Amino acid sequence: MAIELNENNFDAETSEGIVVVDFYAEWCQPCRMLAPVLDKLTGAKVVKVDCDKSHSLARKFQVFSIPKVVIMKDGEQVAEFTGLQTQTTLQEAINEATT
Repeated sequence: MAIELNENNFDAETSEGIVVVDFYAEWCQPCRMLAPVLDKLTGAKVVKVDCDKSHSLARKFQVFSIPKVVIMKDGEQVAEFTGLQTQTTLQEAINEATT
């Protein structure tokens, strides 16, 4: 199960290692479809940011459409994907970030 992040804990939870950040909203059907895909990813911590509750984080990461997935390595963004993605696409991005 993914950890829910907000402005208060985002930096601490994403500062080390590979982190997959799922920007989503409760009402978003594609976001719900993406959740089981994220649960199958390996080699990264998966966290969630509710765009309706964390407006400043959504602005910071220029979330104009959801779902948006950001791959971070040691606190720095290394990849991003907008819309529903396959497990393979996201896993390849994680694997690339670990090298």
